[in-house]
Amino acid sequence: MAATVFYLDDIPEPGAVAVLDGPEGKHAATVRRTRVGEAITLSDGHGVLADSEVIAAQRDRLELRVLDRTLAEPVAPRATVVQALPKSDRSELAVELMTEAGADAIIPWQAARCVANWEGKAAKGVGKWQAAARSAARQSRRAYIPEVADLHRTADVLASIRKAKARGAIVAALHESGAARFTELPFADVTEIVLIIGPEGGLADTELTTFTDAGATPVLLGPTVLRTSTAAAVALGALGALTPRW
Repeated sequence: MAATVFYLDDIPEPGAVAVLDGPEGKHAATVRRTRVGEAITLSDGHGVLADSEVIAAQRDRLELRVLDRTLAEPVAPRATVVQALPKSDRSELAVELMTEAGADAIIPWQAARCVANWEGKAAKGVGKWQAAARSAARQSRRAYIPEVADLHRTADVLASIRKAKARGAIVAALHESGAARFTELPFADVTEIVLIIGPEGGLADTELTTFTDAGATPVLLGPTVLRTSTAAAVALGALGALTPRW
């Protein structure tokens, strides 16, 4: 069984001692009850992985001997999810699921039909999503923690679509009116994919038209209608099988 992953911003060279404290140290030492002699994998969340051994354990704090360091290659093609804000009780669940399924970047989007509204509290919402992404990345033992962007409005999403298309990306807007099927897009031929997930009420007609005009392709993911909180994870799972990501 692979060693548990914990995140540390600055990982020292092999042979040196790393200190895991703060929230990560509390989770490792107090919640997980990690003890001296146990193996732990450290990561900086940006691809660096280090095998280590616990040499001292205190309340909310571990000392670890770093044994080696490697750099994990990022998966390709890179997958960004533009996620319309789900209802509050499923908001962080959406982030957890898409992180476990492999999202590389997450963009929270205040879509027209969102029930949730982050106006005036966007920083708090983004902070919760960042924490959810970090926790889910640890659970799934990822070397890379997904980047969570600031809250985007539709104009911001439109600008992101145009930039992605200029880089040669596929931008897929999941929608039940899509004439193309998700599996028909040439995902394996590009280095970047952007998935647009609408809110529970679906993409507004004006949003779909605007995004399509900017180069997005409306696509039908599958035969059933999914919740906004689960659609990204299902799409990312399909991408894993359709591309070299898996």
